[in-house]
Amino acid sequence: MKKILVACGTAIATSTVVAKKLQEALEKRGLAVKIDQCKASEVAAKVKGYDLVVSTTEVGDTGGKPLVRTVSFLTGIGVDADVQKIAKLLGG
Repeated sequence: MKKILVACGTAIATSTVVAKKLQEALEKRGLAVKIDQCKASEVAAKVKGYDLVVSTTEVGDTGGKPLVRTVSFLTGIGVDADVQKIAKLLGG
């Protein structure tokens, strides 16, 4: 199972929406994932053990983990392309 860390400014509303939509989209592709949320400022401290970071805002150090910065899950524009990119980064 792959692990994704979703980050936004406050780790409340935005990251919740992104995490839910991303989970559903990846499960439809047959990918088993565990998604957790955090504030963008917490990424460096929490990224260990994750395979990928998805963020809606600027983040600092991702510990060498791939980063996908996107607002597509909020706007609805470009979701499929972002899901495809994320799935590819996860090896699916």
